[in-house]
Amino acid sequence: MENAGFTPVFVNELNKDALATYLANRHHDVGGKPFADQKHLHCNDANDLQGDRLERMVSDLSALGIEFPTLIETQSNSKPRVERGTLDLLAGGPPCQGYSGIGHRRSYSVDKKDLPSNQLYGRMAQIIRRLRPRIFLFENVRGLLNSKWTREGNELIWPDVLREFQDIPGYQVRFTLVRASDYGVPQNRPRVLLVGIRDDIVEKSFSVDLGGDQLDAVQCGFLPKPNPSEAPDLEELLSDLVDLDAQHRLETQDFKSSKFQTTEYPRPPQTAIQQKLRQPPPVHEERSNQLTDHEYSKHALRIVQKFKHMIEHGEIPAHARTKKFAQKVLPATWGNGRPTITATSMPDDYVHYSQSRVLTVREWARLQLFPDWYRFEGKRTTGGIRRAGNPREGLFDREVPKYTQIGNAVPVGLAERVGNNFKYIIEGALNNVRKK
Repeated sequence: MENAGFTPVFVNELNKDALATYLANRHHDVGGKPFADQKHLHCNDANDLQGDRLERMVSDLSALGIEFPTLIETQSNSKPRVERGTLDLLAGGPPCQGYSGIGHRRSYSVDKKDLPSNQLYGRMAQIIRRLRPRIFLFENVRGLLNSKWTREGNELIWPDVLREFQDIPGYQVRFTLVRASDYGVPQNRPRVLLVGIRDDIVEKSFSVDLGGDQLDAVQCGFLPKPNPSEAPDLEELLSDLVDLDAQHRLETQDFKSSKFQTTEYPRPPQTAIQQKLRQPPPVHEERSNQLTDHEYSKHALRIVQKFKHMIEHGEIPAHARTKKFAQKVLPATWGNGRPTITATSMPDDYVHYSQSRVLTVREWARLQLFPDWYRFEGKRTTGGIRRAGNPREGLFDREVPKYTQIGNAVPVGLAERVGNNFKYIIEGALNNVRKK
Protein backbone atom coordinates (compact mmCIF):
# COMPACT_ATOMS: atom_id res chain seq x y z
CA MET A 1 0.00 0.00 0.00
CA GLU A 2 2.89 2.35 0.75
CA ASN A 3 4.34 1.61 -2.69
CA ALA A 4 1.00 2.79 -4.08
CA GLY A 5 1.25 6.08 -2.20
CA PHE A 6 -0.62 5.47 1.07
CA THR A 7 0.96 6.59 4.38
CA PRO A 8 0.32 4.51 7.52
CA VAL A 9 -0.94 6.58 10.46
CA PHE A 10 -1.98 3.79 12.85
CA VAL A 11 -1.11 0.11 13.23
CA ASN A 12 -2.80 -2.65 15.21
CA GLU A 13 -0.86 -5.92 15.70
CA LEU A 14 -1.20 -8.32 18.60
CA ASN A 15 2.09 -10.20 18.33
CA LYS A 16 5.10 -8.30 19.67
CA ASP A 17 7.56 -9.66 17.09
CA ALA A 18 5.27 -8.98 14.13
CA LEU A 19 4.71 -5.44 15.43
CA ALA A 20 8.45 -4.97 15.93
CA THR A 21 9.01 -6.03 12.32
CA TYR A 22 6.36 -3.63 11.08
CA LEU A 23 7.78 -0.67 12.99
CA ALA A 24 11.41 -1.48 12.12
CA ASN A 25 10.53 -0.97 8.46
CA ARG A 26 8.46 2.20 8.75
CA HIS A 27 10.77 5.13 8.06
CA HIS A 28 8.23 7.91 7.52
CA ASP A 29 7.21 10.84 9.71
CA VAL A 30 3.68 11.53 10.90
CA GLY A 31 2.98 14.99 12.29
CA GLY A 32 6.67 15.84 12.05
CA LYS A 33 7.81 12.89 14.18
CA PRO A 34 8.92 9.34 13.26
CA PHE A 35 5.82 7.18 13.04
CA ALA A 36 7.58 4.15 14.54
CA ASP A 37 8.40 6.10 17.73
CA GLN A 38 4.85 7.30 18.44
CA LYS A 39 3.39 4.65 20.72
CA HIS A 40 -0.04 6.27 20.81
CA LEU A 41 -0.33 5.44 17.10
CA HIS A 42 0.19 1.71 17.78
CA CYS A 43 -2.18 -0.80 19.36
CA ASN A 44 -1.86 -4.50 20.19
CA ASP A 45 -5.24 -6.10 20.78
CA ALA A 46 -7.93 -4.95 18.35
CA ASN A 47 -10.49 -5.60 21.07
CA ASP A 48 -9.02 -2.60 22.91
CA LEU A 49 -10.16 -0.31 20.09
CA GLN A 50 -13.56 0.52 21.51
CA GLY A 51 -14.98 3.01 23.94
CA ASP A 52 -12.45 5.50 25.31
CA ARG A 53 -9.49 3.88 23.55
CA LEU A 54 -11.16 4.16 20.16
CA GLU A 55 -12.07 7.79 20.84
CA ARG A 56 -8.50 8.52 21.88
CA MET A 57 -7.38 7.06 18.55
CA VAL A 58 -9.85 9.35 16.75
CA SER A 59 -8.50 12.32 18.70
CA ASP A 60 -4.87 11.42 17.95
CA LEU A 61 -5.55 11.10 14.23
CA SER A 62 -7.68 14.25 14.21
CA ALA A 63 -4.64 16.12 15.52
CA LEU A 64 -2.89 15.08 12.29
CA GLY A 65 -5.58 16.80 10.22
CA ILE A 66 -7.76 13.76 9.47
CA GLU A 67 -11.48 14.44 9.81
CA PHE A 68 -13.91 11.94 11.34
CA PRO A 69 -17.68 11.77 11.87
CA THR A 70 -18.97 13.22 15.12
CA LEU A 71 -19.90 10.56 17.65
CA ILE A 72 -23.52 10.65 18.87
CA GLU A 73 -23.94 9.04 22.28
CA THR A 74 -27.70 9.35 22.72
CA GLN A 75 -29.07 6.81 20.25
CA SER A 76 -27.12 3.70 19.27
CA ASN A 77 -28.91 3.48 15.91
CA SER A 78 -28.41 7.13 14.97
CA LYS A 79 -26.25 8.06 12.04
CA PRO A 80 -23.26 10.33 12.68
CA ARG A 81 -23.81 14.03 11.97
CA VAL A 82 -20.83 14.05 9.63
CA GLU A 83 -20.90 11.09 7.25
CA ARG A 84 -17.79 11.87 5.25
CA GLY A 85 -14.46 11.75 6.97
CA THR A 86 -11.12 12.14 5.19
CA LEU A 87 -9.39 8.90 6.18
CA ASP A 88 -8.59 7.22 2.86
CA LEU A 89 -8.21 3.57 3.78
CA LEU A 90 -8.63 1.04 6.57
CA ALA A 91 -7.15 -2.36 5.73
CA GLY A 92 -7.17 -5.45 7.92
CA GLY A 93 -6.60 -9.18 7.91
CA PRO A 94 -7.89 -10.77 11.12
CA PRO A 95 -5.95 -13.97 11.99
CA CYS A 96 -6.86 -16.70 9.54
CA GLN A 97 -5.48 -19.88 11.18
CA GLY A 98 -8.95 -20.92 12.33
CA TYR A 99 -10.32 -20.77 8.78
CA SER A 100 -7.49 -22.35 6.80
CA GLY A 101 -7.01 -26.08 6.24
CA ILE A 102 -3.70 -26.06 8.10
CA GLY A 103 -5.15 -23.95 10.86
CA HIS A 104 -8.08 -26.35 11.19
CA ARG A 105 -5.76 -29.30 11.72
CA ARG A 106 -3.98 -27.38 14.44
CA SER A 107 -7.15 -26.30 16.23
CA TYR A 108 -7.45 -29.58 18.15
CA SER A 109 -11.07 -30.10 17.04
CA VAL A 110 -12.29 -26.92 18.71
CA ASP A 111 -15.37 -25.35 17.09
CA LYS A 112 -14.50 -22.24 15.12
CA LYS A 113 -17.10 -20.24 17.03
CA ASP A 114 -14.99 -20.84 20.16
CA LEU A 115 -11.77 -19.39 18.70
CA PRO A 116 -11.57 -15.72 19.78
CA SER A 117 -9.62 -14.68 16.69
CA ASN A 118 -12.47 -15.87 14.46
CA GLN A 119 -14.68 -13.12 15.90
CA LEU A 120 -12.33 -10.23 15.12
CA TYR A 121 -14.05 -9.39 11.84
CA GLY A 122 -16.87 -7.94 13.96
CA ARG A 123 -14.45 -5.68 15.83
CA MET A 124 -13.01 -4.53 12.49
CA ALA A 125 -16.51 -3.70 11.25
CA GLN A 126 -17.26 -1.66 14.36
CA ILE A 127 -14.05 0.34 13.93
CA ILE A 128 -15.02 1.02 10.31
CA ARG A 129 -18.44 2.24 11.48
CA ARG A 130 -16.72 4.79 13.72
CA LEU A 131 -13.89 5.94 11.43
CA ARG A 132 -15.84 5.77 8.13
CA PRO A 133 -12.85 5.62 5.76
CA ARG A 134 -13.34 6.23 2.06
CA ILE A 135 -12.43 2.60 1.37
CA PHE A 136 -11.96 -0.45 3.57
CA LEU A 137 -10.33 -3.78 2.74
CA PHE A 138 -10.83 -7.10 4.54
CA GLU A 139 -8.47 -9.97 3.61
CA ASN A 140 -8.58 -13.64 4.52
CA VAL A 141 -7.90 -17.18 3.30
CA ARG A 142 -10.01 -19.10 0.79
CA GLY A 143 -11.11 -21.52 3.52
CA LEU A 144 -13.27 -18.80 5.03
CA LEU A 145 -15.76 -19.24 2.17
CA ASN A 146 -16.52 -22.85 3.14
CA SER A 147 -15.79 -22.97 6.87
CA LYS A 148 -18.58 -23.77 9.34
CA TRP A 149 -19.02 -22.42 12.84
CA THR A 150 -19.28 -25.87 14.42
CA ARG A 151 -18.00 -29.34 13.53
CA GLU A 152 -21.44 -30.93 13.48
CA GLY A 153 -23.56 -28.03 12.23
CA ASN A 154 -24.13 -26.67 8.73
CA GLU A 155 -23.97 -22.95 9.46
CA LEU A 156 -21.36 -21.32 7.24
CA ILE A 157 -19.17 -18.53 8.59
CA TRP A 158 -18.84 -16.49 5.40
CA PRO A 159 -22.48 -15.29 5.16
CA ASP A 160 -22.14 -13.85 8.67
CA VAL A 161 -18.87 -12.11 7.78
CA LEU A 162 -20.27 -10.70 4.53
CA ARG A 163 -23.47 -9.52 6.24
CA GLU A 164 -21.46 -7.78 8.98
CA PHE A 165 -19.71 -5.61 6.41
CA GLN A 166 -22.73 -5.16 4.15
CA ASP A 167 -24.67 -3.81 7.12
CA ILE A 168 -22.27 -0.89 7.60
CA PRO A 169 -24.42 2.06 6.42
CA GLY A 170 -23.26 4.19 3.52
CA TYR A 171 -20.99 1.68 1.78
CA GLN A 172 -21.10 -0.51 -1.30
CA VAL A 173 -19.46 -3.89 -0.63
CA ARG A 174 -18.08 -6.44 -3.09
CA PHE A 175 -15.65 -9.36 -2.76
CA THR A 176 -13.57 -11.66 -4.97
CA LEU A 177 -11.44 -14.76 -4.50
CA VAL A 178 -8.21 -13.62 -6.13
CA ARG A 179 -4.98 -15.49 -6.92
CA ALA A 180 -1.73 -13.71 -6.24
CA SER A 181 -0.22 -15.18 -9.42
CA ASP A 182 -2.65 -13.02 -11.41
CA TYR A 183 -0.97 -9.91 -10.01
CA GLY A 184 2.72 -10.56 -10.66
CA VAL A 185 3.40 -12.69 -7.56
CA PRO A 186 5.29 -16.01 -7.94
CA GLN A 187 2.66 -17.93 -5.98
CA ASN A 188 -0.83 -19.25 -6.57
CA ARG A 189 -1.97 -18.08 -3.10
CA PRO A 190 -5.76 -17.70 -3.30
CA ARG A 191 -7.16 -15.04 -0.98
CA VAL A 192 -10.57 -13.54 -0.29
CA LEU A 193 -10.53 -9.75 -0.67
CA LEU A 194 -13.65 -7.88 0.44
CA VAL A 195 -13.83 -4.18 -0.39
CA GLY A 196 -16.20 -1.50 0.85
CA ILE A 197 -16.33 1.90 -0.89
CA ARG A 198 -18.20 4.83 0.67
CA ASP A 199 -21.23 5.97 -1.28
CA ASP A 200 -19.93 9.50 -1.97
CA ILE A 201 -16.76 8.04 -3.53
CA VAL A 202 -18.76 5.55 -5.59
CA GLU A 203 -21.01 8.30 -6.92
CA LYS A 204 -18.10 10.44 -8.14
CA SER A 205 -15.81 7.66 -9.38
CA PHE A 206 -15.25 7.03 -13.08
CA SER A 207 -13.90 3.52 -12.60
CA VAL A 208 -16.47 1.97 -10.25
CA ASP A 209 -19.42 0.26 -11.96
CA LEU A 210 -21.98 -1.11 -9.51
CA GLY A 211 -23.82 -2.70 -12.42
CA GLY A 212 -20.85 -4.89 -13.24
CA ASP A 213 -21.94 -7.53 -10.74
CA GLN A 214 -23.91 -7.78 -7.50
CA LEU A 215 -20.99 -9.36 -5.61
CA ASP A 216 -17.78 -9.53 -7.69
CA ALA A 217 -15.29 -6.81 -6.74
CA VAL A 218 -13.20 -7.16 -9.92
CA GLN A 219 -16.17 -6.90 -12.26
CA CYS A 220 -17.29 -3.71 -10.49
CA GLY A 221 -13.84 -2.09 -10.56
CA PHE A 222 -13.36 -2.31 -6.80
CA LEU A 223 -10.27 -4.50 -7.42
CA PRO A 224 -7.82 -4.46 -10.36
CA LYS A 225 -8.24 -6.88 -13.23
CA PRO A 226 -5.96 -9.95 -13.17
CA ASN A 227 -3.08 -10.59 -15.56
CA PRO A 228 -1.91 -14.22 -15.16
CA SER A 229 1.16 -13.88 -17.42
CA GLU A 230 3.29 -11.64 -15.21
CA ALA A 231 4.62 -13.78 -12.34
CA PRO A 232 8.42 -14.31 -12.45
CA ASP A 233 10.00 -17.76 -12.50
CA LEU A 234 11.75 -18.76 -9.28
CA GLU A 235 15.16 -18.89 -10.94
CA GLU A 236 14.48 -15.39 -12.23
CA LEU A 237 13.59 -14.35 -8.69
CA LEU A 238 16.24 -16.13 -6.59
CA SER A 239 19.31 -16.98 -8.69
CA ASP A 240 21.40 -14.04 -7.42
CA LEU A 241 21.10 -15.46 -3.88
CA VAL A 242 22.56 -18.88 -4.75
CA ASP A 243 25.88 -19.29 -2.92
CA LEU A 244 27.77 -22.32 -4.25
CA ASP A 245 29.72 -22.58 -1.01
CA ALA A 246 26.48 -23.34 0.85
CA GLN A 247 25.95 -26.57 -1.10
CA HIS A 248 29.55 -27.62 -0.45
CA ARG A 249 29.14 -27.04 3.29
CA LEU A 250 25.88 -29.00 3.34
CA GLU A 251 27.49 -32.01 1.66
CA THR A 252 30.58 -31.89 3.88
CA GLN A 253 28.61 -30.97 7.03
CA ASP A 254 31.04 -28.10 7.56
CA PHE A 255 28.90 -25.94 9.84
CA LYS A 256 31.51 -25.09 12.46
CA SER A 257 30.11 -23.24 15.47
CA SER A 258 29.09 -20.00 13.80
CA LYS A 259 25.87 -19.28 11.95
CA PHE A 260 25.54 -20.99 8.60
CA GLN A 261 24.71 -17.98 6.45
CA THR A 262 25.64 -15.78 3.51
CA THR A 263 26.01 -12.11 4.46
CA GLU A 264 26.99 -10.59 1.10
CA TYR A 265 25.36 -11.07 -2.27
CA PRO A 266 27.10 -13.98 -4.06
CA ARG A 267 26.63 -12.33 -7.47
CA PRO A 268 25.24 -9.20 -9.14
CA PRO A 269 21.53 -8.99 -9.96
CA GLN A 270 20.69 -11.12 -13.00
CA THR A 271 17.14 -9.96 -13.77
CA ALA A 272 14.87 -6.94 -13.53
CA ILE A 273 13.00 -8.32 -10.51
CA GLN A 274 16.27 -8.95 -8.66
CA GLN A 275 17.38 -5.42 -9.44
CA LYS A 276 14.09 -4.06 -8.10
CA LEU A 277 14.21 -6.06 -4.86
CA ARG A 278 17.80 -4.99 -4.20
CA GLN A 279 17.01 -1.27 -4.27
CA PRO A 280 17.94 0.68 -1.09
CA PRO A 281 15.30 1.45 1.54
CA PRO A 282 13.26 4.69 1.46
CA VAL A 283 15.58 6.21 4.05
CA HIS A 284 19.21 5.57 3.20
CA GLU A 285 21.02 3.18 5.50
CA GLU A 286 24.67 2.21 5.26
CA ARG A 287 24.57 -1.49 4.43
CA SER A 288 27.56 -1.94 2.09
CA ASN A 289 26.09 -4.78 0.08
CA GLN A 290 24.96 -6.52 3.28
CA LEU A 291 22.54 -9.40 2.83
CA THR A 292 20.32 -10.12 5.84
CA ASP A 293 18.28 -13.17 6.87
CA HIS A 294 20.06 -15.46 4.39
CA GLU A 295 20.77 -18.10 7.06
CA TYR A 296 20.55 -21.79 6.12
CA SER A 297 19.21 -24.72 8.09
CA LYS A 298 21.95 -27.12 9.23
CA HIS A 299 20.40 -30.21 7.68
CA ALA A 300 21.72 -33.63 8.69
CA LEU A 301 23.57 -35.48 5.93
CA ARG A 302 20.69 -37.92 5.38
CA ILE A 303 18.36 -34.95 4.79
CA VAL A 304 20.84 -33.37 2.38
CA GLN A 305 21.05 -36.65 0.46
CA LYS A 306 17.28 -36.94 0.44
CA PHE A 307 16.89 -33.42 -0.95
CA LYS A 308 19.59 -34.05 -3.56
CA HIS A 309 17.76 -37.16 -4.73
CA MET A 310 14.54 -35.16 -4.96
CA ILE A 311 16.18 -32.45 -7.08
CA GLU A 312 17.75 -35.02 -9.43
CA HIS A 313 14.81 -37.46 -9.70
CA GLY A 314 11.75 -35.39 -8.92
CA GLU A 315 10.54 -37.56 -6.05
CA ILE A 316 11.30 -38.44 -2.45
CA PRO A 317 13.44 -41.61 -2.22
CA ALA A 318 11.36 -44.66 -1.26
CA HIS A 319 13.05 -45.18 2.12
CA ALA A 320 12.29 -41.59 3.19
CA ARG A 321 8.59 -41.45 2.32
CA THR A 322 6.02 -40.98 5.06
CA LYS A 323 2.25 -40.53 5.10
CA LYS A 324 2.54 -37.54 7.39
CA PHE A 325 4.29 -35.05 5.18
CA ALA A 326 5.37 -34.75 1.55
CA GLN A 327 7.88 -32.10 0.55
CA LYS A 328 8.20 -30.77 -2.97
CA VAL A 329 11.10 -29.39 -4.95
CA LEU A 330 10.45 -25.87 -6.13
CA PRO A 331 10.50 -25.62 -9.94
CA ALA A 332 13.17 -23.33 -11.38
CA THR A 333 10.64 -22.20 -14.00
CA TRP A 334 6.88 -22.49 -14.32
CA GLY A 335 7.19 -23.85 -17.86
CA ASN A 336 3.98 -23.24 -19.79
CA GLY A 337 1.93 -23.09 -16.60
CA ARG A 338 1.46 -20.62 -13.80
CA PRO A 339 2.73 -20.61 -10.20
CA THR A 340 1.38 -23.52 -8.18
CA ILE A 341 2.94 -22.88 -4.76
CA THR A 342 1.81 -20.97 -1.69
CA ALA A 343 4.33 -19.82 0.92
CA THR A 344 2.99 -20.85 4.32
CA SER A 345 4.46 -20.50 7.80
CA MET A 346 6.46 -23.72 7.36
CA PRO A 347 9.72 -23.50 5.36
CA ASP A 348 9.99 -27.31 5.29
CA ASP A 349 7.19 -27.45 2.71
CA TYR A 350 9.60 -26.85 -0.17
CA VAL A 351 13.13 -27.73 -1.26
CA HIS A 352 15.28 -25.23 -3.17
CA TYR A 353 15.29 -25.87 -6.92
CA SER A 354 19.09 -26.26 -7.15
CA GLN A 355 20.49 -26.74 -3.62
CA SER A 356 19.83 -29.50 -1.09
CA ARG A 357 18.09 -27.35 1.50
CA VAL A 358 14.93 -25.48 2.39
CA LEU A 359 14.66 -21.80 1.61
CA THR A 360 16.13 -19.10 3.84
CA VAL A 361 14.04 -16.34 5.40
CA ARG A 362 15.31 -13.94 2.72
CA GLU A 363 14.28 -16.29 -0.08
CA TRP A 364 10.92 -16.86 1.64
CA ALA A 365 10.46 -13.08 1.76
CA ARG A 366 11.21 -12.79 -1.94
CA LEU A 367 8.39 -15.24 -2.69
CA GLN A 368 6.15 -12.53 -1.21
CA LEU A 369 8.12 -9.82 -3.10
CA PHE A 370 9.39 -8.14 0.06
CA PRO A 371 12.41 -5.96 -0.84
CA ASP A 372 15.77 -7.14 0.47
CA TRP A 373 16.07 -4.12 2.79
CA TYR A 374 13.03 -5.29 4.73
CA ARG A 375 14.10 -6.57 8.15
CA PHE A 376 12.37 -9.23 10.22
CA GLU A 377 12.39 -9.29 14.03
CA GLY A 378 12.02 -12.23 16.41
CA LYS A 379 12.98 -15.89 16.13
CA ARG A 380 13.90 -17.40 12.78
CA THR A 381 11.46 -20.29 13.21
CA THR A 382 9.72 -22.36 15.85
CA GLY A 383 7.35 -25.29 15.96
CA GLY A 384 4.82 -27.42 17.76
CA ILE A 385 2.59 -25.85 20.37
CA ARG A 386 4.60 -22.63 20.37
CA ARG A 387 3.52 -21.90 16.79
CA ALA A 388 0.08 -23.54 16.84
CA GLY A 389 -1.17 -22.95 20.37
CA ASN A 390 -3.69 -25.39 21.86
CA PRO A 391 -7.23 -23.97 21.72
CA ARG A 392 -8.63 -27.11 23.36
CA GLU A 393 -6.65 -26.22 26.50
CA GLY A 394 -7.44 -22.52 26.21
CA LEU A 395 -3.95 -21.67 24.87
CA PHE A 396 -4.57 -19.20 22.07
CA ASP A 397 -1.22 -17.40 22.07
CA ARG A 398 1.07 -18.26 19.19
CA GLU A 399 4.67 -17.43 18.52
CA VAL A 400 5.11 -15.66 15.20
CA PRO A 401 8.68 -16.23 14.01
CA LYS A 402 10.10 -14.76 10.83
CA TYR A 403 8.92 -17.48 8.44
CA THR A 404 5.41 -17.23 9.90
CA GLN A 405 5.32 -13.44 9.65
CA ILE A 406 6.16 -13.74 5.97
CA GLY A 407 3.74 -16.59 5.35
CA ASN A 408 0.91 -14.66 7.03
CA ALA A 409 1.47 -11.53 4.98
CA VAL A 410 -0.43 -10.32 1.94
CA PRO A 411 2.08 -10.49 -0.94
CA VAL A 412 3.63 -7.10 -1.55
CA GLY A 413 2.94 -7.23 -5.29
CA LEU A 414 -0.75 -8.01 -4.79
CA ALA A 415 -1.20 -5.31 -2.14
CA GLU A 416 0.53 -2.75 -4.36
CA ARG A 417 -1.78 -3.51 -7.30
CA VAL A 418 -4.82 -3.25 -5.05
CA GLY A 419 -3.48 -0.02 -3.55
CA ASN A 420 -2.93 1.53 -6.97
CA ASN A 421 -6.53 0.73 -7.86
CA PHE A 422 -7.80 2.29 -4.63
CA LYS A 423 -5.66 5.37 -5.23
CA TYR A 424 -7.15 5.83 -8.69
CA ILE A 425 -10.69 5.43 -7.35
CA ILE A 426 -10.15 8.02 -4.59
CA GLU A 427 -8.25 10.54 -6.71
CA GLY A 428 -10.78 10.21 -9.51
CA ALA A 429 -13.63 10.89 -7.11
CA LEU A 430 -11.98 13.79 -5.29
CA ASN A 431 -10.32 15.48 -8.26
CA ASN A 432 -12.67 14.54 -11.08
CA VAL A 433 -9.78 12.79 -12.87
CA ARG A 434 -9.99 10.05 -15.48
CA LYS A 435 -7.16 7.65 -16.25
CA LYS A 436 -5.33 8.63 -19.43
